[in-house]
Amino acid sequence: MMRMITVVGGGFAGVEAAWAAANRGERVQLFEMRPICETGAHKTDFLAELVCSNSFKSKLLTSPAGQLKAEMLALGSIVLPTAETHSVPGGEALCVDRDEFASAVTEKILNHPLIEVIRQEFTPDMANTLLGQGETLIICTGPLTSRPLGEWLAGLTGKKHLYFYDAVSPTVDASTLDRSIVFAQSRYDKGGDDYLNCPFEKDSYLAFVHELVHAERALPHGVAADDETLEKIKYFAGCTPIEAIAEGGERSLAFGNFKPVGLTDPRTGRRPYAALQLRPENREKTLYSLVACQNRLKWGEQKRIFRMVPGLENAEFVRFGVIHRNTFIDSPKVLTPWLEMQDYPGLFIAGQITGVEGYVESAAMGIYAGIAAVRHTRKVDQIVPPRPSAYGSLISHLQDPTPREFAPMNINWGLFPDPETEIRDKQIKRNWKLKQAQDAFAQWEEKLTETPNQIQ
Repeated sequence: MMRMITVVGGGFAGVEAAWAAANRGERVQLFEMRPICETGAHKTDFLAELVCSNSFKSKLLTSPAGQLKAEMLALGSIVLPTAETHSVPGGEALCVDRDEFASAVTEKILNHPLIEVIRQEFTPDMANTLLGQGETLIICTGPLTSRPLGEWLAGLTGKKHLYFYDAVSPTVDASTLDRSIVFAQSRYDKGGDDYLNCPFEKDSYLAFVHELVHAERALPHGVAADDETLEKIKYFAGCTPIEAIAEGGERSLAFGNFKPVGLTDPRTGRRPYAALQLRPENREKTLYSLVACQNRLKWGEQKRIFRMVPGLENAEFVRFGVIHRNTFIDSPKVLTPWLEMQDYPGLFIAGQITGVEGYVESAAMGIYAGIAAVRHTRKVDQIVPPRPSAYGSLISHLQDPTPREFAPMNINWGLFPDPETEIRDKQIKRNWKLKQAQDAFAQWEEKLTETPNQIQ
């Protein structure tokens, strides 16, 4: 039988894992259950469809995300160059046109001579058969893992999945915005005027918050009304619904999601009491998403309440916010530093299901898993990314045995190791971490290149 690596899941981690393995000379079969089986959150059958924000984090090379993306590009990412090609204005953030980006990724994957895309639900029986035959399998099914496969993974780990809930913000038709109220400006005028702002006065803000707090909620996707988990919902910090934030106090949003600092309303010449920001969803700026407005309100309530926002009184919503359950395994207890299940050789896990959070981080783990799977298939020793690198910092999070409630994590300065000698100046300290990361990654990349059988 011809050797082949199987990748399950056509999201960011899945396409990166398949691309990484195929570009290193291995045959790959990529399973994606859509459109045969829908998820409730996806709208198309494209691979790498964005179901939450359309932002790939900061474009600044000196940021944690910037360093991670630099490392991903050096390893041959498919997602990042495609994102650059199909970018839309987003200030300092790399934002993309959803459909153009996902369509382009799908086309590249379908046209790769060593990748076969199979539109079929991947089952536990299929997994057991492949592993029993000594084949290499990468699970990249992400937050919307099918129930049978999720239960199978839970059984392998000996416990139930940990979970949290994340959400999608609404999107509106740009032509329906009231431009006599809405104004273009990035905070402190950084990054141009790609963002639009809906300025609140105190009375309109407080009225909005009141209705938001008392609005009728919808159940998250996949949760029944009597599901016991409904009473103990946990949200990833970056995706907490705004109604949950607003319940913390009437000014919670004004100090958080709707913080007006750095903005000036041209109608008054002063800073608004609060401001809801809008971000372009496509290059033509015909669609805008409501920044940090993820919620779990019923759709009718969303329309009613968000139309209370100044400038959105007549807004037409092309997509409402939704919330869904996100699952991940207890990686520190079950994964090796190269993302292979400790007790199941040949079974690799990548993407959000490992306990990283975000498009970029998920894609990064896909690349790494693809490389590790190739090395496993060719019986070449694994080379773990050095601790100071961005990759090493994420892997350190996934391997950290500290007693705690393990939770997903974005790439951030806190994950990078501190210098042995204390540096008080924050910027100098970050510059030091960045230089250490760059040097460490360069050495790791060189080691990968030196290995036999054209691994790199």
